[in-house]
Amino acid sequence: VDCLIEAKKPNVFLASVTPPDEYGYVYMSMSQQTEYEMFDCCDLHIFEINENLPHTYGSTRIPIEKVEYFIKADSPVAAPPIPPISQELRTIAGNIADLIQDGDTIQLGFGGLPHAVAENLMSKKDLGVHTEMYVDAYVDLAMAGKVTCMKKNIDRGRQVFAFAAGTQKLYDYLDDNPACMSAPISYTNDIRTIAAIDNFISINNAVDVDLYGQVNGETAGTKQISGAGGQQDFVLGAYLSKGGKSFICLSSTHADKDGTLHSRIRPTLQNGSVVTDTRVNTMYVVTEYGGADLKYKSTLERAKALIEIAHPDFRAELRRNLPF
Repeated sequence: VDCLIEAKKPNVFLASVTPPDEYGYVYMSMSQQTEYEMFDCCDLHIFEINENLPHTYGSTRIPIEKVEYFIKADSPVAAPPIPPISQELRTIAGNIADLIQDGDTIQLGFGGLPHAVAENLMSKKDLGVHTEMYVDAYVDLAMAGKVTCMKKNIDRGRQVFAFAAGTQKLYDYLDDNPACMSAPISYTNDIRTIAAIDNFISINNAVDVDLYGQVNGETAGTKQISGAGGQQDFVLGAYLSKGGKSFICLSSTHADKDGTLHSRIRPTLQNGSVVTDTRVNTMYVVTEYGGADLKYKSTLERAKALIEIAHPDFRAELRRNLPF
């Protein structure tokens, strides 16, 4: 973060905040990614005060005397709907659930997968939360009494996140809730922070995976369709965590515009695709056909395990096209 600020130093900081409290502080509410670092290096600070924002705890508090201008607003907080959960996602989530134990700390990626996973974790107890993005799936688990964070090595009793986005239910849950703590990504995504939490579980999506175990979570060839986000941070952190596991999840196939099916497990990544997660750090890869544990496997063992969870229609072709 410091290097980025040094390279492209902003001089005006604009953010939406809660109204001032009785002690003269406003709160940056649901986003605490690089805000503090950016705030400190800017010369001019403009805050939009919005009474609809939830008051969150953690590194969100700013004294009003440090702000030059305020704008009053009354706009509703964006509440995107929960993405649909396909049967494939439910099956993938079911393949993960048995490998998650009581007391584990979880990080979930974006999309329908977190909600499918949450459905499958309702039999667990004393789960912890440490994540970049906080979504409704965590609220569902917490309100069902499945999240206590009491087994965490650090930030015990606190659900830790960098930013939050979801439905009004999520915003109501976060509002003035001391069980939730917002922190900068320089803390939440620091591999050393993640690795310090025993039994850390990282669950993220991918576009495709090759037989080496390289994971592409961002592009379709040269076409950018997503960003890296914090996926690699949490994959590495889970790898180093005592008892930790990382899961890369994807459906076994995708259809092109003509309806033709293609395997998401490929001999090699498509030309132009990026490598989001390196092969040496990839642990579990999961499709609707099961999970492949790649840790400590040789290159050939990895390929064989990945072929076993590919769509049955493509397994023979993958065996014929081993890249090594």
